[in-house]
Amino acid sequence: MAKGIFLNNVPLIQVGIAWGQAVQNSHFILDTGFTGDLQVSDKIAVDLGLQITGVENVRIANGSVIRVPTALAVTFIDGIVRVVTVLISNGALLAGIGFFSKFGFKAIVDCKFKTVELLNA
Repeated sequence: MAKGIFLNNVPLIQVGIAWGQAVQNSHFILDTGFTGDLQVSDKIAVDLGLQITGVENVRIANGSVIRVPTALAVTFIDGIVRVVTVLISNGALLAGIGFFSKFGFKAIVDCKFKTVELLNA
C-alpha cells in the first residue's frame, strides 16, 4: 500500500520517474478527471532526458483541444515498476486514471480525514 498526502485540499501521491540513468521522485496530483497516465513539466522531461515519441490531442478543462508532446518513462510506486506514456506540458504534475489502472491500484481519497491510499486491488 502506498500513502499520499493532502496539500491545500489537493490529494498528492509520490511517484518515481526515470529514463536512462536519471531518476526523480515527485508529488503528482491524483486527478480522477485526467484519463491519461502522467503529465510532467518541460523541466522534468529535460532533466530525465525523455525523448518525444509522439503528439496527442488532449481536451483540457475548458473544453478546448490542444496538441501535447508525449514520451515514454519508467515509473515506480510501492516497489512496482511500469513503463507509461507521459504528456509533456507546463501544467501541473498529474497522475491519472490510466496510470493507476496500469499499476492495478485502487485509489482511496478520504476528503474528510485528508488521507490518500493506493491499494493493490
